[in-house]
Amino acid sequence: MYRILRAENIAEKIYLQVVEAPRVSEHCLPGQFVIAKIDDKGERIPFTICDYDRQAGTVTIVFQVVGASTYRMAKLQAGDAYEDFVGPLGCPSELTEMSPEELKKKRIVYVAGGVGTAPVYPQVKWLHEQGVRCDVIIGAKTKDLIILEEPMKAVAGNLYVTTDDGSYVRKGMGTDVLKDLVENQGKTYDLCIAIGPLIMMKFVDKLTQQLGIPTIVSMNPIMVDGTGMCGACRIKVGGETKFACVDGPEFDGHLVDFDQAMMRQRIYKTEEGRAFLKEIEGDEHKGGCGQC
Repeated sequence: MYRILRAENIAEKIYLQVVEAPRVSEHCLPGQFVIAKIDDKGERIPFTICDYDRQAGTVTIVFQVVGASTYRMAKLQAGDAYEDFVGPLGCPSELTEMSPEELKKKRIVYVAGGVGTAPVYPQVKWLHEQGVRCDVIIGAKTKDLIILEEPMKAVAGNLYVTTDDGSYVRKGMGTDVLKDLVENQGKTYDLCIAIGPLIMMKFVDKLTQQLGIPTIVSMNPIMVDGTGMCGACRIKVGGETKFACVDGPEFDGHLVDFDQAMMRQRIYKTEEGRAFLKEIEGDEHKGGCGQC
């Protein structure tokens, strides 16, 4: 069993939990994820790691209530436990493979949308620990949905916050802020890392192509099973078939077929849709139909 040491509702339908998982915290790196399950009847849910403390043996996850399983998880309190908490899974951020000297030469900007702020945080924190400064843009629909602002402020070189409705700091999308930084404030970047809803990452990607900024995106929003067996996170990257959970979750954003990914995410939700995907994808199809 994996005890929950801290449980907090940090925004509307968004929850933070600190889980005692020494073996996971010992080996995990920014960009990776875990799979949690409440009990033997519970659904296996992948969660991108928001933070970890190797000394305390803990891993922090942040999630939004979107269905029955996350609704049950949101009810858990400190002292409760997960039956399974497996990880780390997926590939860590490619930045963790670089030396501090290499990283300090790069001008990096993160664009986080909504709950995507959670997986951005450990990357920015890790860079901070290496002595590397980076810019971070946090965007959400309203002020009430902004999360981790203070922890992010403590580790980011510069933090820019924006809301779709203008209820906090400024009005606009993360792309508006990035465009303003580059075109009006003279900022230059060697790398952009965008994490958030698919539609948000798609438009960040379109902008960075125009601006000539290499971009990494995290396809964790489309993961379901987390092991490559269900086929939910099947995507095209540079014309090649990849699975976000085993090949990613991070990819070159300029090579990701976002339109296909969004189509599959929408269709995959129903049994009929999964059968349709099996039919149209033929030999390339994998998982999701119950017979693969």
